[in-house]
Amino acid sequence: MAKTTHPVTRAALGVAALVAIAVLANWLVSLIPVGNRGADFTENKLHTLSEGTRSILTELDTPVVIRYYASRSTDYMPEELKIHMRRVDDLLKEYASISKGKLRIEELDPQPDTDAEDSANLDGIDGQRINDQNLYFGLAVSCLDRTSVLPFLNPQEETMLEYQLSKAISDVSTVSKPVVGVMSGLNIAGGPAMMPGQPSAQPWVIYQQLKQSYEVRDIEMGATSIDPKEIKVLLLFHPAGITPETEYAIDQYLLGGGTVVACLDAHSVAAQMTNPRNPMMGGGAPTMSTLPTLLPAWGISFESSKVLADPPFATLLAGNQLGLAVLTLPQEAMPQKDSVITKDLGSVTFFLPGAFTKTGGAGVAANTLIRSSNEAGFVDSEAAAQLDPKLTTSFRPTGVVYDLVTHLSGTFKTAFPHGKPAAPADPKAPADSKENKPEEPASLQSGSSPGNVFLIADIDAFFDRFAYNVQNFGGIQMATPMNGNASMLFNLLDQATGSKHLIGSRSRAAVRRPFTLVQKMEADFNKNVGAKIAEFEEKQQAAQTKLAALQAQKSQGTELHLSPEQEAEIRNLRKEQVEYARMIREQEKDLRRQKDQLAGKITLLNVAAMPTLVILMGLGLFLKRRSATRAR
Repeated sequence: MAKTTHPVTRAALGVAALVAIAVLANWLVSLIPVGNRGADFTENKLHTLSEGTRSILTELDTPVVIRYYASRSTDYMPEELKIHMRRVDDLLKEYASISKGKLRIEELDPQPDTDAEDSANLDGIDGQRINDQNLYFGLAVSCLDRTSVLPFLNPQEETMLEYQLSKAISDVSTVSKPVVGVMSGLNIAGGPAMMPGQPSAQPWVIYQQLKQSYEVRDIEMGATSIDPKEIKVLLLFHPAGITPETEYAIDQYLLGGGTVVACLDAHSVAAQMTNPRNPMMGGGAPTMSTLPTLLPAWGISFESSKVLADPPFATLLAGNQLGLAVLTLPQEAMPQKDSVITKDLGSVTFFLPGAFTKTGGAGVAANTLIRSSNEAGFVDSEAAAQLDPKLTTSFRPTGVVYDLVTHLSGTFKTAFPHGKPAAPADPKAPADSKENKPEEPASLQSGSSPGNVFLIADIDAFFDRFAYNVQNFGGIQMATPMNGNASMLFNLLDQATGSKHLIGSRSRAAVRRPFTLVQKMEADFNKNVGAKIAEFEEKQQAAQTKLAALQAQKSQGTELHLSPEQEAEIRNLRKEQVEYARMIREQEKDLRRQKDQLAGKITLLNVAAMPTLVILMGLGLFLKRRSATRAR
């Protein structure tokens, strides 16, 4: 007779088998790419990589290695770094999963006198001195002979991590420096002296820094063609007096896949101070620049006959003079809080800028990066340049918010629907010269893919005198930024010259989320009850002062005994003190009660909501299967 297993034993063995199957299944699934994927229901998609990052990873054609240095086997790593380390681990796993084998992660734990420590030092990662220990938490991204290093993954810069990592991968997988074409109506590149006996013109600091970071190619203001296959980004610096033929060349460059960064101006101080023309010959560099044909076609108007004044952002200059049109623009003026271009800027300063207004109708999106307040308006350029004090009384705001830096993106259409504009006739040209001209290529009427244009309403913001503190030490020039102007331009160019997928990308939202509802409750409490508490505390202090005076009078022995009235007053004052202290405590207890109720609701949702949802789904499946069984 066969031995019968007890039902309880069978049940226990069945549960144990199910647990083992579940653990093994989870482990096996985690080893394959699909196992690292999931659904992201968080606000702002905290755990989802951006489309730009995904495109960069899927388009990799050369293997990339990330050496990830993290001091894991130490007891001195702060808890904040441990938490951030887990986030970085998850992010790198997702990067490797999406890259389909083109991205390899090497995890290294640099301990003293180890190969991992030597590797970190070779990559330029020296570690951070924390709790008297040298702790490592950084990474190096390599492809062939190019390496980009993030020496320390600061938890405070969590929102920038995806962008920095994706940019590093993009940089090392690009063979050569990106090419930036510079077209300028000013002599920003320097050159020989305009007159004998004069010193040669020095290049602007911003131009020198451009040459350090990019391959810079100077393009003449009269250029009639620009090749987007050669020029990654076209940087227009004060294109004063630009011709229709050159605007057409820029138009075709943009439609052919190029990116345009245009710095325009309503009144350029730099143009007056660094005149590329000989003043003895008359004339000078125009102080105003615009793109008269392109801007309307892009759905933008530019006020260039006057300069923008903005009292809330006006700058107090030397001599206590108010620069009504010299605008120091803080983070408050930068509405895109998650933009990598403006996120970490303290402030930028614009000098007598123009202003952009969106007119629409161009079929492209206009994204404001820096703007004025709604108390801005326009003033006379010359009066603003001379800091005329009368402007403060004669100024009238328009009530309109104007753009100072704008990003246009989308599929652009040509500003020249009838083709290339005819060049002015040359009277010296031979009569049959038209027959000898090569045939012009067909004009592009629309971009084959989305394009990008960045517009900046000032050029003086990048002039040495206004952007840098320049000093000479033994013939060596040292330039220190005075504001965030240069950083803003380089942030913008970093996006534009990197992978096309980085343009317009955002920083990630922080995983650490503020308790906004609790903060609102505290703000409401301070607003509604704060005044009462202040009043109670003031009365309590007054009672305390009066009581102290009476007690001092008693201790001085002016009277052996206080009068019944004085004794009664002391008793009343003590009662008032106790009562006011009780009222303050009650108000504070009420706030704590509200917080505790909110915390209880959140805990209940966390503990009960998900199990309840699972149970309901299980019941639904059970009822569905039961009805199907009955039907059979």
